[in-house]
Amino acid sequence: MAHQTLDIEAQALLQLRALQGEDFARAVEAVLACSGRVVVMGMGKSGHVGGKIAATLASTGTPAFFVHPAEASHGDLGMVVPGDVVLAISNSGESDELAAILPALRRLGVTVVAMTGRPESMLARHADIVLSNRVEKEACPLNLAPTASTTAQLALGDALAVALLDARGFREDDFARSHPGGALGRRLLTRVQDVMRQGDDVPKVFAATPFIDMMREMSIKGLGATAVVDEVGKLIGIYTDGDLRRSVERGHDLRTLTAGLAMHAMPRTIRAEALAVDAAGLMESARITTLLVTDVEGVLVGALNSNDLMRAKVI
Repeated sequence: MAHQTLDIEAQALLQLRALQGEDFARAVEAVLACSGRVVVMGMGKSGHVGGKIAATLASTGTPAFFVHPAEASHGDLGMVVPGDVVLAISNSGESDELAAILPALRRLGVTVVAMTGRPESMLARHADIVLSNRVEKEACPLNLAPTASTTAQLALGDALAVALLDARGFREDDFARSHPGGALGRRLLTRVQDVMRQGDDVPKVFAATPFIDMMREMSIKGLGATAVVDEVGKLIGIYTDGDLRRSVERGHDLRTLTAGLAMHAMPRTIRAEALAVDAAGLMESARITTLLVTDVEGVLVGALNSNDLMRAKVI
C-alpha cells in the first residue's frame, strides 16, 4: 500500500506538469505586478497546504500570508486590500466558505487566482486565473481522503514560488535576510567584525619583545597565537602554538629569540567587513586555525580563530 500510494502521487505530479501553460505564466505575471501581498485561502486540507504555500512564498521574496476563509467572513477579510492577489485553493472548487467571500473580493477589485482540480467549478468560473491541480484519483483506496490532490497542490505552490523567485532574481543573500535565525542566515549575514576579538583581547607584541614575554602574551589572551606589530600598529608577522612546537623540534635556543626573529612574516589576513564564512573558508584552505584582521592600511584591528567561528555557529 505504501508503494502504491507513492506511485499514484508520483504519477499525479507527472500529469500535473502537462496541465501548466499560459494560465501559470499569467499567475506569475499577476503576482509580479501585485502592489500588495499574496493572500492564500483554503478550507480543510487545502487550508493546511495553503499555509505552507504562503510561508514558502514569503520566504522566497513574495510577501504572502494565509487567511482562513471562514474567519474572513467574520472580519478577517479586512486583511485583504485593493492591490492584493488572492490565491484561493479548493480541489472541488465548491467550498461554501470561499463562495461566500467571492463577491466581497470582487468588490475589492483584487485578482483572484484559483487552484482547483475542477476547471468547471464555481471557484474557477469566478476567478481571473485558474491553475489546474486535477488528479486522476486519490491515493486513498476509497478515493476520498485528499492525498494525491493535496500533493499536487503543494507541488504547484512550490512551482509558483520557484518561478517567482527566479523572476525576481532572488539570491542566497536575499534568502538569508528572511532567515536570520537559520544556518544559512548566520553564514550569509555574519561578518568577521561580529565575531572577532578586539581591543585588549587581541594578543600582540612588538618585534623586539623577548620570547618569554611573547609566550606570556599568548597564554594570557588564549588565542593560540600572537600578532607582531610595528610602532604604529601595522601587522608584520604572527607566531603560533604550531611555530612554538616547530622551534622546539629544531632545537632553537628560545631564550635568545625575540618576537621579530621567531615570527612568521606576511601572515594571512582578512578584513573586518568580510563574511565570517569566508574567514572559515580561508582557514580551511590554508590549514590554519587563526586569522588576523587588518584595515585597509594593514593596521591590526582584530583576530579570530576556528573556535570563535564555531561559537557563532558559522561552522
